[in-house]
Amino acid sequence: MNEFWSSFLANYALSTSACIACGVNESALVAFTKQYVHRHIVADLSALSSAAKAAGFDFAIASAYRSFWRQKAIWNNKFHGHRAVYDQAQQQVDLSALSELEKVHAIMLFSALPGGSRHHFGSDLDVYARNLIPAGQRLQLEPWEYEAGGYLAEFNDWLNEHLADFGFYRPYDRYRGGVAAEPWHISHRAVADSLAPEQSIAAIATTLERSDVAGKETILQHLPALYETYIVNVAT
Repeated sequence: MNEFWSSFLANYALSTSACIACGVNESALVAFTKQYVHRHIVADLSALSSAAKAAGFDFAIASAYRSFWRQKAIWNNKFHGHRAVYDQAQQQVDLSALSELEKVHAIMLFSALPGGSRHHFGSDLDVYARNLIPAGQRLQLEPWEYEAGGYLAEFNDWLNEHLADFGFYRPYDRYRGGVAAEPWHISHRAVADSLAPEQSIAAIATTLERSDVAGKETILQHLPALYETYIVNVAT
């Protein structure tokens, strides 16, 4: 571990596993096709990718590991209105009409709290089939793309049938009152299950307290409820 991470861990007084789970330690990561993932998912991810390609899909990763700081940038831009926030009907939300807590709930429908994202684990990825994206179109990562009639529907059906064969599953397979359904989001069950308990309320709070996350005081005040609604409220 380099000097930066050693100093960071000392300042945060969190275990290495907790720092990994909250996206502030990258020591478990390795490169995989221009992305970074947890080293313990590489064999299964390679097998999944190869099987998808054999089935006619150009398996691609839109997003894999995301650090705390990257998630914070996304969060702050949304909180301050510099980046659009959408509801489940894909209609843009007018954040100016909302209280801070209402903003937090609106953002967490599709974007995780910094320190509380499963993308911090390196086990979770947003995936698609590059060869199914029509010419001139850009991947949106919206549910309709993966649903019947969407151009990724065939790939979605293949994932439904084969993900478990390679140790993966969908934590956001449906809306449970927290995070919206995300058919593009897959998770390596064994690695994610080992890190999820380390991403505790205390670990997230410690990480947030030492950052400039927008709406931090409101988040910390309501963190236990947010944690139960959005962070651990996933498929098992």
